[in-house]
Amino acid sequence: MNPKDYKTWTPVKVKLHNSESIRPGFHEREIWYCHLGENVGFEQDGKGETFLRPIIILRKFNNEIFWAIPFTSTIKKSKHYFVVTLDDGKKSSAILSQIRLIDAKRLSHKIDNVKPTEFEELKKKLKDLIP
Repeated sequence: MNPKDYKTWTPVKVKLHNSESIRPGFHEREIWYCHLGENVGFEQDGKGETFLRPIIILRKFNNEIFWAIPFTSTIKKSKHYFVVTLDDGKKSSAILSQIRLIDAKRLSHKIDNVKPTEFEELKKKLKDLIP
């Protein structure tokens, strides 16, 4: 297992938390780059200097928080993943088992939208995971 770089992530997280900038407007079905950070164990991490990872906005609760599902570029076909086709034809796997609550302060920039039919399929597959 690669060592985690918490010393680099912590100042980024502090800056995001203390930022007084207005949270960006966001909606369900949108794919954004999000500052997910350096996480524990097998939780999906962000990458690069600002620890970004693409996520899909699953459920918007208000203008501050939402449920998100992170993506991986590795195409995986199992009950814990859902493959999405982006507008440019590229495919990415949503990691359904890693759904989490996110504050909109972590959002960087919008990438794409998931097609409505794919979004409904994703939600159904997610519901099927819950006993």
